Amino acid sequence: YLHNLKTIDVQFPLHSLCVVSGVSGSGKTTLVKQVLYNALLKAKSLPTEIVGGYNAISGDLHLIDQIEMVDQNPIGKSSRSNPVTYIKAYDAIRDLYSKQALSKIRGFLPKHFSFNVDGGRCDTCKGEGEQLVEMQFLADVHLTCEDCGVKRFKETVLEVQYKGKNIYEVLEMSVDEAITFFSEEKNIVLAISPLQEVGLGYVKLGQSSSTLSGGEAQRVKLATELQRRSTGRTIYVLDEPTTGLHFEDVRKLLLVLNRLVDTGNTVIVIEHNLDVIKCADWVIDLGPEGGSGGGLVVAEGRPEDIVKNQKSYTGKFLASALKK
Repeated sequence: YLHNLKTIDVQFPLHSLCVVSGVSGSGKTTLVKQVLYNALLKAKSLPTEIVGGYNAISGDLHLIDQIEMVDQNPIGKSSRSNPVTYIKAYDAIRDLYSKQALSKIRGFLPKHFSFNVDGGRCDTCKGEGEQLVEMQFLADVHLTCEDCGVKRFKETVLEVQYKGKNIYEVLEMSVDEAITFFSEEKNIVLAISPLQEVGLGYVKLGQSSSTLSGGEAQRVKLATELQRRSTGRTIYVLDEPTTGLHFEDVRKLLLVLNRLVDTGNTVIVIEHNLDVIKCADWVIDLGPEGGSGGGLVVAEGRPEDIVKNQKSYTGKFLASALKK
């Protein structure tokens, strides 16, 4: 036990979409993120925090290679960090620009189209597009760079174009626009597409990671997972990924989660959203109340089983959702 969790025995089936539900304060986060996640890391001899709150973990642990926490923490601390660099799709775009005729004449390499290293980036703002003025007793002030005017690159680099667009203009494109623009460059489309699949088609390629919401950062991380060649031996842990999402984005998210499961992986989600719960292969409903009145497994099984359990609050609401 840990916090308000009582002495419970819980099963998490592998190769499935498993949802942990229950009222707020029922012990969902404690069970999944503090107990199970750390226990799995310890069982696989991976670095972990202080582990506690359980007696034993058993099962087909040899079928698990990786345990990934896909959380809502920012994807990068620097303002230069952005979705296209995080999912490693920018490398292909820089390669393309270095192959243009003007680049060859001027001796530009892929590194000249990076704002993380010297060469092609603006020397004044170091590729930030703005300059930070630290105020002693007030909030810091961000001023537009006078030399590049937020464009991040030297003028000689910006003169290189592909289909009439320079590298700055490409970074200003949304994911949806970029997929259309690079339609003839299959490797770039392939690299960017996962962002569209997780419902981030509206996000700019070069949008600073500091401006992304927690949910958006989480979906960028999911897009990265989609890019990897799946071994089918990974457990993914997500904490309420649908928070603030439109129902169409929830649908896209479910497609992504099911894709991960279809390739043999296991997805464990803490969730209140009934559209997600009803699509689960297995539900663990904690409760019955929050705080000291929670910490017990009220119901466990397929969504249809949860509905039949009279003690489950989730089951009562789930019944109507399953009829839709």
